[in-house]
Amino acid sequence: MSAHCQLTGVQPVFGNHVSHSHRRTRRRWSPNIQQRRYWVPSEGRFVKLTLSARAIKTIDKIGIERAVARIRARGERI
Repeated sequence: MSAHCQLTGVQPVFGNHVSHSHRRTRRRWSPNIQQRRYWVPSEGRFVKLTLSARAIKTIDKIGIERAVARIRARGERI
């Protein structure tokens, strides 16, 4: 499972971990990615989506139909 959200497109961010002595080493901030299964009534089937926690809240707000339309508008296949 790749660490990117299908709805928002959020991906890991890279930067430095800075220790107390100010030594820097590379690190990565991973998004909170979850796999969710949603029923899409217009298609009569379930779709499995890889979403960030923020995207799950967005789907709760706008609905799965509009969310699927947004994902397809980005050119991603579901």
